[in-house]
Amino acid sequence: MQEQHNLRADGDDDFAALFEKNTQENPEIREGTIVLGTIVDIIGEYAVVDVGCKAEGQVPLREFAEEDGSINIRVGDKIEVLLEAQEDNNGLVVLSKDKARKRKVWDEIQTACEAEGLVRGTIQARVKGGLAVLLQGGVKAFLPGSQVDLRPVRNLDTFIAKDFDFKIIKFNKKRGNIVLSRRVLLEAERANLKSDTLNRLQEGEIVEGVVKNLTDYGAFIDLGGIDGLLHITDMSWGRVNHPSELFQVGDKVRVKVLKFNSDSERVSLGLKQITADPWVNAEQRYIPGTVVEGKVVSIKDYGAFIELEEGIEGLVHVSEMSWTRQIKNPKQILKIGDQVRAVVLDIDVSQNRISLGMKQLEENPYDKVLETYPPGTIVEGVVRNIADFGVFVELEPGIDGLVHITDLSWTQRVRHPSELFKKGDRVRAMVLNIDNSGEKPKISLGLKQLAQDPWDRIPYDYPTGKIFEVKILKLTDFGAFAELEPGIEGLIHISEISEERIEDPRSVLEPNQRVRAELIQMDPAERKIGLSIKSAKRQDELADAQGYANASEAGATLGDVFANKFRDRS
Repeated sequence: MQEQHNLRADGDDDFAALFEKNTQENPEIREGTIVLGTIVDIIGEYAVVDVGCKAEGQVPLREFAEEDGSINIRVGDKIEVLLEAQEDNNGLVVLSKDKARKRKVWDEIQTACEAEGLVRGTIQARVKGGLAVLLQGGVKAFLPGSQVDLRPVRNLDTFIAKDFDFKIIKFNKKRGNIVLSRRVLLEAERANLKSDTLNRLQEGEIVEGVVKNLTDYGAFIDLGGIDGLLHITDMSWGRVNHPSELFQVGDKVRVKVLKFNSDSERVSLGLKQITADPWVNAEQRYIPGTVVEGKVVSIKDYGAFIELEEGIEGLVHVSEMSWTRQIKNPKQILKIGDQVRAVVLDIDVSQNRISLGMKQLEENPYDKVLETYPPGTIVEGVVRNIADFGVFVELEPGIDGLVHITDLSWTQRVRHPSELFKKGDRVRAMVLNIDNSGEKPKISLGLKQLAQDPWDRIPYDYPTGKIFEVKILKLTDFGAFAELEPGIEGLIHISEISEERIEDPRSVLEPNQRVRAELIQMDPAERKIGLSIKSAKRQDELADAQGYANASEAGATLGDVFANKFRDRS
């Protein structure tokens, strides 16, 4: 064979002429074309290939290597090669198996592009703007990120090393540029599915779909070319805080078509509607008075929701948690997930509401209040709270009594209870009354009742017509309040200050001034005393005329007579 090659080298001109003549007779055999050849010999690192027309060429054995590096060819094998040139320096035809393969692949890709067909490839790596794809035959192509899927893909790495069919959207054989799209195929596939789905979709039908996306308010389910919304309120008869508690993207789920509008292509789906409503016949399972057990699933300022079964919750109001503890927030005694026992207080199936109580499982301490604290009992307690109208005294944990401001003192004028008490003070009081008309009894206490009412003796100690030395406490536009003894006051009306007309008591009197005044009026029922400076002055003047230093020395009886006479004149 080597000798034959040398002979051809010696007669290059004759061989070229012969080749030209043969290619004219066989136009498919020309430079730049792919021809079918036969391996006629293997010499060293080359395979000798006969392409006809008495023309042979050499192809490097490396072009026959398989993926594992092995070379499996034999003399007589038929192969396709690219005829690059009529002859090389050795007078042989220049052939290439690799270039023939690549040329054929590019031709097939071009044919597929022109026919709007599909090509298959493997995504190799992530590149700027998208992904690099290796097509069958070893041709590289580019897949833009926007053409990977129907929706924008956040992580393109998940597609690496996967095989897909693609549509060629841009092809330039000369520049070796190929741009692919997977999205076009998906859109076409989705359009076909959508048409089929719209034709078969009906309200009330149970269908199967795939979770496509999750939001705070629900899950979008792909029913086949069209998405339906499974709202969070239609996922379960029970409580669902977020759709992710039940689903993950890609999950298959069976749902019921609740509403379907073919014009707007909007589909509302339900999952809980596949099963029976647990509230049906609930009033037969949760009769008031029934003791139930459940899990705390939600805590609000006003109470805690207890899941009794899937889809049925009851509310324990904060006021129903303890007989005696002042619970401001249920989190003081409960937390999510706690198992609790309670009593059914009420049920309203029309509103899907059940009222529960926890304190009803314990003995009601208020039932024994009247027995423990009958009216007249002297008690001792701690000031728990002070209000404008009185003082709350804790007799025992959860049991309070109220001392009204009017029951603090017989005689002292109290503007606000804080003048006498502060929180934490220990006080003694008398139980005045217990009102059991409400759920929690109201206990009325009194402090002044621990001592005798001074007004029982005041009318006797301070008779009408008698003159007393009093201290001015407070001045007003209509007169002055004067103290007879601590806690006992009388009013000197502006008309009883002087014989002369007084426009303003402050012009003739001042606080803490001591004056003589006659007691001219006594009303024990209203606890009111009327005093008169001018009447006392009149009595003193009459006594002086009789030779006494003042009316007091003249004696009470004489003073009374004179006073009555002057009052009759006036």
